[in-house]
Amino acid sequence: MTDEFRPLAGIRVVEMSHMIMGPSCGMFLGYLGAEVIKVEPPHGDKTRSLTGMGRPMFPLFNRGKRSVTIDVKTEAGRAALERLLSTADVFVENFRDSALVKAGVDAATLRAKFPKLIFAAGKGFLSGPYQNRTALDEVVQMMTGLAYMTGPTGRPLRVGSSANDIMGGLFAALSVVAALLERRETGTGREIRVGLFENCLLLVAQHMVQFELEGKNPPPMPEREFSWPVYDIFADRDGRQIFVGAVTEGQWATICRLLGLDALLDDPRLQTRMDQIEARDWTIPLVAERIAERRFDDLAPEFEAAGLPFSPIAKPCDMYDDAHVMRPGGLAQSTYGETSFRAPGLPFEIDGAMIAGGGDVPEIGQDNAAILGALGFDADEIEALSGRRAEAA
Repeated sequence: MTDEFRPLAGIRVVEMSHMIMGPSCGMFLGYLGAEVIKVEPPHGDKTRSLTGMGRPMFPLFNRGKRSVTIDVKTEAGRAALERLLSTADVFVENFRDSALVKAGVDAATLRAKFPKLIFAAGKGFLSGPYQNRTALDEVVQMMTGLAYMTGPTGRPLRVGSSANDIMGGLFAALSVVAALLERRETGTGREIRVGLFENCLLLVAQHMVQFELEGKNPPPMPEREFSWPVYDIFADRDGRQIFVGAVTEGQWATICRLLGLDALLDDPRLQTRMDQIEARDWTIPLVAERIAERRFDDLAPEFEAAGLPFSPIAKPCDMYDDAHVMRPGGLAQSTYGETSFRAPGLPFEIDGAMIAGGGDVPEIGQDNAAILGALGFDADEIEALSGRRAEAA
């Protein structure tokens, strides 16, 4: 892994956000070298106390950040936040517009005071009829048709991760980087607004455009019209589920030979791609029968050597036993209080290496003294601003 790629070194990001969309934006910017200061309420971000599927949210998306606690409900706290923002290049938030106006940290107010500041907001919707609605990842998946496309007819299902929140944070970070580049020429910042709904709309754009071009709504993915001879989930001899695909003429011939189905290659009913697709009702059972005679551990090296797309049906926990995930540099280790965890980094390499770890997770207000002190506040003022006992410098 490399720790040399820090193009945003020297950029200060003040992040006042919660859950996933805003924190992921800050995390991405931090990975690229920015100093990210998370502003938390006196008792910490409420996401810290979530359990179950919410438990990973705070530690995962707040790696490598600094933490200060400021009570922005007080006049002194709002003034302290402004003093901090006067030193910042970027402000990241994902709260309701009305709440920001009430606290005096809305885009119009801040940009008037700090024209160089880049204001990045994660919202449910972009400007328009829905802009004041409350949104969640699951809400926009239902609204845009993504849930319809994911589940079978009558059973809309959300995708199995916070895909829109994470992608929304990524689009915010991308926009921030672009605005920072522009600011080098103009000297002024920008107001960036990223919509969870619009992000999800982009995810279903391929299905929208199919309707636009063909005049018919595509069926849900579990019931889709196949474009390939083999693109299915099978079970091996031990009942282990495997996805296998054959999407080219060469792969069709390969899988037939590999599974001992050579007779299909000469079958006059299977001589074109459309013949093979239209015959799936009787060819797929033959493929399934042959796969069921073998073990995945024996099939996998043969499939890989032959260039066939395949995969076991894995669970997230299986990733900690996956040879590729666990290669040197595949995961970064972080500490969170007295515990530690391993998590993926950004999914790209720079000069052949991934960017080094995401960093540790800050304790509540651990940087109060260092950051607020550098702004000129003394220990008593820091205690009053943060609602926490002043820390030793």
